[in-house]
Amino acid sequence: MKWKPVIYIALGAVLGTAVVAGFAFREADENEEVVDVKKNRKLQYKWYIPDLPQNISFAGEPVPLHRWDVKEALEHEVLNNAYRHSATMQILLLSTRYFPIIEQRLRANGVPDDFKYLCVAESSLTHARSAAGARGFWQFMDGTAPRYGLEVNNEVDERYHVAKATDAACRYLKEAYAKFGSWTAAAASYNCGQAGFDRNASFQNQSNYYDLLLPEETMRYVFRILAFKHIMTNPEELGFHILADEEYKPIPVRQITVTQSVPDLAAFAMQNGTNYRMLKTLNPWLRDKSLTISSGNSYVIDLPVARR
Repeated sequence: MKWKPVIYIALGAVLGTAVVAGFAFREADENEEVVDVKKNRKLQYKWYIPDLPQNISFAGEPVPLHRWDVKEALEHEVLNNAYRHSATMQILLLSTRYFPIIEQRLRANGVPDDFKYLCVAESSLTHARSAAGARGFWQFMDGTAPRYGLEVNNEVDERYHVAKATDAACRYLKEAYAKFGSWTAAAASYNCGQAGFDRNASFQNQSNYYDLLLPEETMRYVFRILAFKHIMTNPEELGFHILADEEYKPIPVRQITVTQSVPDLAAFAMQNGTNYRMLKTLNPWLRDKSLTISSGNSYVIDLPVARR
């Protein structure tokens, strides 16, 4: 019985705080509330169209947002990805691990930094495998990968090597830029192919991506890239909050150069202070249980940093 006054005081304090907070919230702007409380006490959330940028460019090339068709196309892709909360959050987490590698290779190859968002659009920064046979961060097909310097066989598939695949993508993009004279067109051709883009541009007598009627997927492709650029450069404004200690950090590794064939990668891993699982995790381009190395050839393998 003696605890009742204390309980009443505590309840009064809580209710008083709630009332004050409620008035403060309503006074701010009722139209900005994100949730309604129905008569049956169920919550009804409100959804809003995410803010679009006043202006945006791709690889230094302005996007004509003053055009209604361009604005709506971008809005469509921003809506699709800003409300895919878990998937977009996962991309943001992965970006702090893999963007440093991708950015460095883009810079080294003289390709604009914005193409890292093309990589996001292709694979969500994962070693994706498409039904059509494309693989890796940059989604190279079996037949296309060797043309741009990637080794693909039963034991080695460099489409799964982030740095080498980025170099290969740069070769393609520079080739496309030289052909079309526009980084935006080069990006579009990454989806529909250089021949496909060229065929449509020639028939329609247009060279500007934003003036072309292309296959549906390609019509959305550059806008999907732009949507990721907008979201990933303004995550908190669009509701994505990741603390510094939650970011996925680059994985520290030590590298060894292997010049002789490795008949048993599990034994090789153990001999080098790790295990088969970690070896394959750090080197997803190793596709079999062994590694054959021809005379004069070599591979650089990542291993975890030894614990002290």
